[in-house]
This record gives sequence, C-alpha cells and structure tokens, in this order.
Amino acid sequence: MWGLGLRGRMAASYVLVTITAVLLVEAAVVAVFLIPQAAASDLAGVLEERAAGDAKAITQEADRLAATGRDADALLRDADALLRDAAAASRGRTLAGGARPHAEPGLAMLETVVNRDGLILASSAPGIYRPGTRLDLPLPIPAPRQARPPVAPPVPPLPERNGDGGGGNGRTRTGPTVWHLSPVQIKNPDGPGVIGFVHVQAPADADPATMPDLTPMVVLTLLVLALVVPVGLVFGLLSTRRLIGRVRRLADVTTAVAAGDFRPRVAVSGSDEVSTLEQSFNAMTDRLGAAVETASRTARTEARQAERGRIARELHDSISQDLFSLSLLAAGMRRAAPRELRGQAEAMERTSARAMREMQALLLELRPVALEDAGLTPALEELCRAYETRLGLRVEAVLEEVALEAAAEHAVLRLVQEALGNAVKHAAPSEVEVRLCRDGDGAVVVSVTDDGTGFDPADVAGRHGMGLTLMRERVTELGGRLTVSSGEGGTTVTARLT
Repeated sequence: MWGLGLRGRMAASYVLVTITAVLLVEAAVVAVFLIPQAAASDLAGVLEERAAGDAKAITQEADRLAATGRDADALLRDADALLRDAAAASRGRTLAGGARPHAEPGLAMLETVVNRDGLILASSAPGIYRPGTRLDLPLPIPAPRQARPPVAPPVPPLPERNGDGGGGNGRTRTGPTVWHLSPVQIKNPDGPGVIGFVHVQAPADADPATMPDLTPMVVLTLLVLALVVPVGLVFGLLSTRRLIGRVRRLADVTTAVAAGDFRPRVAVSGSDEVSTLEQSFNAMTDRLGAAVETASRTARTEARQAERGRIARELHDSISQDLFSLSLLAAGMRRAAPRELRGQAEAMERTSARAMREMQALLLELRPVALEDAGLTPALEELCRAYETRLGLRVEAVLEEVALEAAAEHAVLRLVQEALGNAVKHAAPSEVEVRLCRDGDGAVVVSVTDDGTGFDPADVAGRHGMGLTLMRERVTELGGRLTVSSGEGGTTVTARLT
C-alpha cells in the first residue's frame, strides 16, 4: 500500500518535473527560433525603406549633374558611370538593421545598383552579384534597349507601377529571396525619367510565408520525452526508496505504541526533517511510557491503599473487638479465679493486652493518610501524633520541607508507617525518632530510629516476615537505597532517595 501510495506519488512527481523541464527547454528553443522570424514579418518594409533611401541619394546626385546644363541624352549616356560612382560610396556599409553584407548565399541582406537594362553597376556582394552581369529579377518598367537573356530562370514579372519600383519574393541565384527595387529618376523636359534601380534583397527564410517546418523538432521532442519519462520514473522510485523505508518503520513503531507497547524505538538516521521527526517521536514515546508507568503505579498504590483501608476496617470491626472482649474476660477470670489459677489468668490478660497493642499498631500502619491534600510533612506529623495518642509511645518528628514526586512521597509515607509498625510490634520501644531531610549531595534521607530490643538483620526473613523486604523493594523502585542497622541499643531504618 505504501509503495502504491506515497512512493508512487513521489515517483510521479519526478516524472512530471522531468516532462515539464523538457517542455520548457523546447519552448525556449522554439521561442528563440521563432521570435526573429516573427520580427522579420516586416522584412519587405525594411527592404523597401533601404532601397528607397539609397535611390533617393543617387537621384539627388543625378539632379545635381543635370543642373550643370547637360541634356537628358547626355545624362543617359553617362548613366552607367554616374550610377557606378554613386554606388561606390555604399560599398562595405552595414545593411538595414545592422546586418553585415554577406558573401555567401542566404546569410544576410545584399544590395546592387542596376541600370534600365538590369546590368549590375555596383554590388555589396561581388562574389554573388558581380558587376557587369545582369540582375536575375524582372524590372518594374519595360526596358527600351535590347534585352539580354537572364542568367537565371525567369520568374513571373512584377506588375508595372509607372516607375515607382516594387518588390516581391521568389527564387534567385541565392535561393528563396525577398527583394525590393526602387527607381533612380532624373528630371527632363518630358518629366521624370528612370535611369536605373537600387536593388536590395534578403533570404526568404525570415519571411512568414516561408516559415520552416517544425515537424522534426516536434518529433525530436516526442523522442526525448519517450526516453526521459522511464528514466524519471526509475530515478523517482530509487531516490524515494530509503525515505519510504524510514517512513514505513516509523509507521510500524507508531502502530506498536498505539497498541500499548512503549518499548520499540525508531532508529534515527541522517540530519533531515525525517530524522527530526524520528527523534521527536522517540522522545514522545519515552515521555508517554513514563506517564503511563506513573499512572499505573499510582493506580496500584491507590488500589493498595483501598485494600489496606478495607483490611483495617475488617480488623477493627472483628478481631480488635474480639481481643478487647478477651481482655475483659481475662481480667474477670483473674479476679474470680482461685489463687492457683490466677497466674494463668494474669498471663492471659497480658497476652490479650499485647495482642491489642500490636493490633492497634497494625491498624495505624494500614491507616490511610490524606497525603494529596496535606502534603508529605503534615502527613508524617499526623502519623506520629496518632502513634503517640493511641499507643502512648513517644514519637519525635524532625521533618524538613522537601520536594518529591507524588510516587516518592507515597513511598516515604508508607516506609515510615511500616517502620513504626515494625518497631511497635517487635521491639517494644519507649521512644521513636522520625527524621526527614536532605543531605549534602541533595538526596532526600528519611530515617526511623527506636530504642527497642533490636534484632539480627541477617535473620530478618525468618523473624520479621515480608516487612523489610517490601520496604526495600519500594525504595529500590524509586532508584534509592535502604539500609537497616540494629543492635541492643535499638534499630535504625534509613532510606536515601536521589
């Protein structure tokens, strides 16, 4: 599903980007190729302007010479020399639009000056239109002299325009061409007379009517796309393989966490956005697992507290009442029994009294304390006062305000309860000290010291059951350490929480 989903879409995006890049390149090439062609749509106008300007200059020179007194016939006899001299000034000039006069067919514009018979008198490209040869284009007026055969195949004649010149397109010795002819005229008694023409031409490739065939470019584009699309697809699939694998592993771990398993972690690789996501996911999983563990521990603690409260109520309502009745009966028997039975009655009375004291200690140990509402220090003070009030035991509390997590506060409270209960039940102390403080290293230290009979810590399992073992487990769960020292002077239970 992943391979057909995210991976497929990313591979498709690579293909689309590749196709778009190819099309943009092709569009740029076509634009570069066609824009000059479009700009050349006014090519005929450019040629006409150039030819008219040069024809005007030559006409002015002819009029100046005519003003010297020569008649029209003399001007006509000198026309060839006149046009040749006037055209010599235009040789080597750049053509209209800044193009260079070309020496090879079809490269740029060229210009010639011809007489009425089409004989070339001057040329900007002598290698193509050599002076002394005939222009291979029809002149726009009939030639009065004997016509000479053209050097190129005839082309359809231009319509006569009363000596105003004209232009067109067709094939000349340079290939497909666009041209224009402007007449050179002088004044005579019969009116303006045409003595020659200025001819300007350019390759027809720039003319819209002879636009090149773009079919080969289209075919080439299709071939490039046919080759590029599979390459882009393969590249997209290969380049996204590692990324998709990382996302898939992240999804698998997410599924496991959603199912309640907070142990798996995502391997962090690289330093990109996905690696940041992997690190954040691992940190989130750590915090979530810790929160769930804390909630579970709290729930277990609350369940234990509820169970301890239930047991305390049961013991108080049943066994404590029975022990109290037993002590009353033992006292009555001691007073009413014969002398020889009074010793046994007194022993029974002492035993029932000791059992009642131990039961009271057990009830105090099981007694729930409102830790959440009061805080740790007030809860410990209340617990110590309860032992003093109910058991007549002197309890000295030396308590400092310390900041602990909720789980650690519960552990400290239960530790003090169990230590006080064990002291009352097993050591018969007259005084107990409860101390809570921080040491020089910043660790929280809680200790319970009594002046009872003491015991051998090595034989704790045999004599004291599970009490000390449970206290040690409780402290160890919080990363702390529990120590027990006991002797003839009493017992000290110390817990250190870091």
